[in-house]
Amino acid sequence: MEIEQYCWGEREGWDKDPADGRRDADLVFIFGSTPLITGSDCVARLKGVFSRARMIGCSTAGEIIGTNVSDNRLIATVVKFRATPITGASVFIHDYPNSAEATKALLARIPRQGLRHLFVLADGLLTNGSDIVRGLSEMLPVEIPVTGGLAGDGMAFKNSYVVFDGQVLSSSIAAIGFYGDHVRIGFGSSGGWVPFGPERLVTRSRGNVLSELDGQSALELYKQYLGKYADQLPAAGLHFPLSILADDKEEPFVRTIMFVDEKNKSLGFAGDVPTGSYARFMRAVPDDLIDGAAEAASISKELGGEIPELCILISCVGRKEVLKQLTEEETESVEESYLNKPVMTGFYSYGEIAPFRPGERVMLHNQTMTITTISED
Repeated sequence: MEIEQYCWGEREGWDKDPADGRRDADLVFIFGSTPLITGSDCVARLKGVFSRARMIGCSTAGEIIGTNVSDNRLIATVVKFRATPITGASVFIHDYPNSAEATKALLARIPRQGLRHLFVLADGLLTNGSDIVRGLSEMLPVEIPVTGGLAGDGMAFKNSYVVFDGQVLSSSIAAIGFYGDHVRIGFGSSGGWVPFGPERLVTRSRGNVLSELDGQSALELYKQYLGKYADQLPAAGLHFPLSILADDKEEPFVRTIMFVDEKNKSLGFAGDVPTGSYARFMRAVPDDLIDGAAEAASISKELGGEIPELCILISCVGRKEVLKQLTEEETESVEESYLNKPVMTGFYSYGEIAPFRPGERVMLHNQTMTITTISED
């Protein structure tokens, strides 16, 4: 693999001219703030230069290049493979009854023969991440892992976008498939949040809307636990997500509050909260979040090895909000986990997509660091 990176900022422009890069590149990852993805000519410029390459990316809640994290830049990571074929596709979710059916239609456009890994990005506000994962699980065997995430929009939560083959798309899902015996892809996902309080039964919910815990109003119970932070909902919910343990899952997964419905005394989360599952409140200890990022890197070594060439980091906007000035310690802990210093890119998201471990079903996560490593033998 040969890898080049380019960075564009409003004040400084390009750090180096993309026109000097490899015109025969195979793949370009693009992560940038919503204004730069939609309001600049950066995507068109990259498509013009790397016209042969597939392109995938999205708007973000923060961009990652190396161990640096920013809020208003566009990062392009350009890859030339030695012997790894790739393919890609995108769908517009409003062409289908729901996000699960849209995902199945997307997978119908991805050839299965020789498929080793699928990388998926989706609109983080107008798609249902749980439905996307459901569609992936129904269509793909566990032997074909899937990683990716949901596009962000900073702390605005208004509009998010996917980039695919030079187009900036709303309400869409896109994917890149990696093929052949030469590519080595690892992945890992971990949180580091600390549970507190008793385990509570989810007694009434519908999809991602939670109404009752132990027969009590979920919103009122949440406010009791948040105390002085209750008036800051839903933003304060980023600091206090829920750990959910469902009957069909071996490990608990995390859900983050996205909205509050005062009229119905309910909470909306960034993914489904099944009735009959068990929930616990969680809180953040910064050192534990940083250790969680390092654990995700450690898990990625099981398939990807100790010296990956490229790492794609997808971390949750909630982690960035909690860590604040310590955010780059999270990315540094990932870099330090490998024997080399791999090229790193990625973004802060509204949800992360990955299995817990190799050989397990893909899941939608919130508040995790999810890492995808790519190398060639």
